[in-house]
Amino acid sequence: MAFLSDTLARVKPSPTIAVTNKARELKEAGRDVIGLGAGEPDFDTPDNIKAAAIAAIEAGKTKYTAVDGIPELKKAICAKFERENGLSYKPSQVTVGSGGKQVLYNALVATLNPGDEVIIPAPYWVSYPDMVLLAGGTPVFVEGPMQTGYKITGEQLEAAITPKTKWFIFNSPSNPSGAGYNAAELKELTDVLMRHPHVWVMSDDMYEHLVFGDFEFVTPAQVEPGLYDRTLTCNGVSKAYAMTGWRIGYAAGPEALIKAIGKVQSQSTSNPCSISQYAAVEALSGPQDYIKESRVAFERRRDLVVAALNTCPGLTCPTPEGAFYVYPSIAGCIGKTSAGGVKIDTDEAFASALLEETGVAVVFGAAFGLSPNFRISYATSDAALTEACARIKTFCEGLK
Repeated sequence: MAFLSDTLARVKPSPTIAVTNKARELKEAGRDVIGLGAGEPDFDTPDNIKAAAIAAIEAGKTKYTAVDGIPELKKAICAKFERENGLSYKPSQVTVGSGGKQVLYNALVATLNPGDEVIIPAPYWVSYPDMVLLAGGTPVFVEGPMQTGYKITGEQLEAAITPKTKWFIFNSPSNPSGAGYNAAELKELTDVLMRHPHVWVMSDDMYEHLVFGDFEFVTPAQVEPGLYDRTLTCNGVSKAYAMTGWRIGYAAGPEALIKAIGKVQSQSTSNPCSISQYAAVEALSGPQDYIKESRVAFERRRDLVVAALNTCPGLTCPTPEGAFYVYPSIAGCIGKTSAGGVKIDTDEAFASALLEETGVAVVFGAAFGLSPNFRISYATSDAALTEACARIKTFCEGLK
């Protein structure tokens, strides 16, 4: 339409939301569909967190709050960073938004000018490039192939940095691959960043608590204290506490940047939901038993899915370090034709045929910037995952 902005033409709707909506539509039409597209824990929000929200409602805490978070929540966030990451922040260095996505977007809007570049490792969360484009910046992609565990090297990062680079977006464990950088791997990247003082770091730590085996989570400003003054360390309660719908994300960083983010938020949404903020105080400050319990379930599901997918002809599925995603390669399926007559020439064709012919909804790899792959979210029941993997295997066996 003629009256829409040129900026809007640069971005596309979220493919993960599109897949989830398509699966929902097919279910409503009576199809037997297993949706593996949404990155959302299937567990309920812990009872102590729900009780805190109810108590806040009954206490009348239903009014506007400070634009970027109540003092109690900022204090709880500072304590969390100190306790879990060894990072010391004051409440004035903390911002709270309506979900992690808003915090990232606010930061980009507050800092990017036309021509500014943002380095994004691929595969990437689908929203990173489009948020950069909406904010007027230019995304620069660096591919981390399956052969390196979907991780990039310091040499690759060094080659991507130019005088126009403003941000490096870092996500570990990663959506969509589940890849996690250990301390040595991250130190290789932070050593490069220390040589380029004009580059800021946006660390998206949303899957911090979803790590498996002996993998230990680390964040950039923790590994390299020299980056503290130019790092925005971002997190939220969505994934760790099964609170996706509560919409609370947060970040800590230099005061000037936090003030700028607050300025953007003051003229867009104002404060996050007051009740959700009080629930988040309890999430961060109360018992942490749920995190351990859910981690056990997610690790079991990861192992189930990885083992099952690696029996499928044409698929190769690495074992991720964290999050609740796997990102198998379909290189062995390209060029074949499905039982339903669909030519599998791209991962989008694979995902589309898989949904139509078997009722399994996944997200195609091109949406995340690295092909030929697809993403499965295993944040659903063991039974549903077992059935979905059986259908995927039948689909792959039917390719000719």
